[in-house]
Amino acid sequence: MRADVVVLGAGIVGVSIALHLQERGRRVVLVDRRGAGEETSHGNAGLIERASIVPYAFPRELTTLLRYGLNRSTEAHYHLSFLPKIAPWLLRYWRASSPRALAEASRAMLPLIELCVTEHERLMAQAGIAPMLRKTGWIKAFRSQRNLDKALAEAARAKPFGIRYDALDDAAIHAREPHLSDVIVGGIHWLDPATVPDPGGVAKGYARLFVQRGGRFLEGDARSFGVAPGGWAVDTAEGRVSAEIGVVALGPWSDVVFAPLGYRIPLAVKRGYHMHYKASGNAVLNHPVLDTDSGFVLAPMSQGIRLTTGAEFASREAPPTPVQLDRAEPLAREIFPLSERADREPWLGNRPCLPDMRPVIGPAPKHPGLWFAFGHNHHGFTLGPVTGRLVGEMMDGQAPCADPYWFRADRF
Repeated sequence: MRADVVVLGAGIVGVSIALHLQERGRRVVLVDRRGAGEETSHGNAGLIERASIVPYAFPRELTTLLRYGLNRSTEAHYHLSFLPKIAPWLLRYWRASSPRALAEASRAMLPLIELCVTEHERLMAQAGIAPMLRKTGWIKAFRSQRNLDKALAEAARAKPFGIRYDALDDAAIHAREPHLSDVIVGGIHWLDPATVPDPGGVAKGYARLFVQRGGRFLEGDARSFGVAPGGWAVDTAEGRVSAEIGVVALGPWSDVVFAPLGYRIPLAVKRGYHMHYKASGNAVLNHPVLDTDSGFVLAPMSQGIRLTTGAEFASREAPPTPVQLDRAEPLAREIFPLSERADREPWLGNRPCLPDMRPVIGPAPKHPGLWFAFGHNHHGFTLGPVTGRLVGEMMDGQAPCADPYWFRADRF
């Protein structure tokens, strides 16, 4: 089987790239070992994060570092045996989180962040799933007035970038979320982000659109991907597929392809968990709510109220250790009336991250016809469609929507 492009990975980034390249007239084959959106793209909080102009940086406050170091936090957890392996990466992450480097990362990411909602909106309309888009923002909630005041001072820095938000006192936040408990004293309602009740369903909707437009979506093993006459090839359930161009969009598994090809890109994984709950009585959650002081998100989803945890540093293949979920659940019950668990087991996913908080997007420097698109650092769902647009523009030699210099693979 011959195509113009083979895209490895059917998460939100991969399916978005496949759609954009298909729209530009290329014959595209999309390959994954599972269905669309069934890995990292499935388990997030459903945010299209138009307000996150500053990436998630390594903490620099001594009290936060001590809390993380004691390994008793809901925001972060680590496997002691994994620390020697992840320590060099964490050091690079810490260095890249200096004020100057963080400002640089923010400038680099801003054009993508600015387009994230409109690019999703366009694809969702084409896929016939526009009603899933909720343009109601999300709420950052606080248990402490001191922490709220500090966050409001930081939020004011976003105004020059056109980011809108409402400062919520005790009365205002409970007017917007009547079933939050009095433990919450106020919050910040970010108005520009959008949300969806089923992020995995959005990825599946995009994949359906790709197939309806004549694309091929095949089951295959990325480990079989490699150089072939005229380009690249990969084994699938329907035979070997060859193409002039190969795109690696495998998220946390991208190293399965790039490492054997000789690329030393510092891709790491932050694991995370979620669990769904029924709401007690007639309780309703209207927006995703981040309990900022405790480090977890409650989000209204099609499956119930989804509790998502912070980052776990552990081997990608290590057995699940949902310590953060067990710590967060009683704290979540303090702020919202959750009933019983709706899932048999906690879901475990992997977030692909790079230490400078920017993805790799662009051509592989040592192999003509090979492209990379991975490492979106908590924002894969947010940036999937705009990443597809950027890849398409770069391949066609058009003016890109963001400066590709910041995302090149050889920057490390």
